[in-house]
Amino acid sequence: MGDFNLNLQTAEEHLNEDDAEGDVVLGVLDGSTPPEEWVQSVARGNVLFLAIEGDLNKLASGFARDVKDMGGQLMHFRKFLVVSPPGVDINTDDL
Repeated sequence: MGDFNLNLQTAEEHLNEDDAEGDVVLGVLDGSTPPEEWVQSVARGNVLFLAIEGDLNKLASGFARDVKDMGGQLMHFRKFLVVSPPGVDINTDDL
């Protein structure tokens, strides 16, 4: 094997600390939260993990298109809706 000239002591300087933004927001999707609040939360970089209480299509119709248009993703998983902002993929490989 050849020499790599890898200096781990200075590697931290090259990491982009701004990559990880936002939080995981737990909530209930029951119609009591205005759709604009969900859109704004995703736009700030948050991942939403919402317990669905009611008809998913009806409850998500007020914000799903906006999230998709901004580049986010939505995934119905069991009794939850997972919503991710642009740049955060929902990995379903192990399902």
